[in-house]
Amino acid sequence: MQNQPLKNQSDVQQEPALEPKKLTIQVSKVQSSMRIDQYLTRQVENATRNKVQEAIEDGRVLVNGKTVRSNYRIKSCDIIEMTFLRPPAPELAPEEIDIDVMYEDSDMMVINKRPGMVVHPAFGNWTGTLANAILFHIGKDAEELDKSQLRPGIVHRLDKNTSGLIIIAKNTLALHRLARQFAERQVQKTYKAIVWGVPDPPDGTIKTNIGRSRKDRKVMANFPFEGKDGKTAVTDYMVTEDLQWFSMVSVTLHTGRTHQIRVHMQHIGHPIVGDETYGGTAIRTLPFSRSDQFVKNLLEILPRQALHAETLSFHQPMTREKVTFTAPLPEDMLAAFEKIRTIVRNTSI
Repeated sequence: MQNQPLKNQSDVQQEPALEPKKLTIQVSKVQSSMRIDQYLTRQVENATRNKVQEAIEDGRVLVNGKTVRSNYRIKSCDIIEMTFLRPPAPELAPEEIDIDVMYEDSDMMVINKRPGMVVHPAFGNWTGTLANAILFHIGKDAEELDKSQLRPGIVHRLDKNTSGLIIIAKNTLALHRLARQFAERQVQKTYKAIVWGVPDPPDGTIKTNIGRSRKDRKVMANFPFEGKDGKTAVTDYMVTEDLQWFSMVSVTLHTGRTHQIRVHMQHIGHPIVGDETYGGTAIRTLPFSRSDQFVKNLLEILPRQALHAETLSFHQPMTREKVTFTAPLPEDMLAAFEKIRTIVRNTSI
């Protein structure tokens, strides 16, 4: 009986991305000897030879309970145990998905990402991402980009539920040059956010270190600035509209840490409205009648963090010309803020 390709267990039961995945294969009668790295590449759905060899080198592949080298030749009735740190990713494929292209030339694009769109494939979101849409949009020109990394042309990223501007490189040279601008902090990024309360003072700079929470590795946390934990993070904020119990703030990043704005606004006691991870969905009782219902309705209008990447300034990677792009606030944030304005106008305290 010939071996059939086996699916990783993650296809059957989805678990958190950091949970190890174990796969056991019993080799049937073999017609000819084959290297174990070649065998597993054929047998494990979506696996690449490089990833299999990496697993073997890390000692995550056992044959009859013992580690082996990549050149081990499989034998009949061998029992192979393989542990994945994460499920093997499927090959990235173009998908016809509507995207809002604000600017495009032969080297790059600037896209206004809608909220809810995942930027690049990852565990639980292998399709329907911005990366899939980019490959379709660019077409044959995308052949130069490295699709094996699942991030073709993506220089930086936005969280799934953050809307706004993102830069896409259309060739390898543009990708390297844009990445260097980000690394050297030459890219100016400004965000808009609706936050709980009104920061006092109305403008300032937040400085902490940001790193993985000791309690929950999926969540980021603040640590003492320039201390031993986390990495330095610096954020400027300015209140652009004060609405008593809420405010619109403009935020400028000087560093690019994971969830930086969301973590920093929570740190100063003004979490972003709708941010479930960092305290933005707690029902706060406001000083007017039926305020709890008002807040519930507000969070239905805005079922995600009210954060929008509004402005990007950088140099075009080939011409070196300074360019600036601005994306208008999305409809959900506009509707939520107008609802807040209305209740403030109609409430006297």
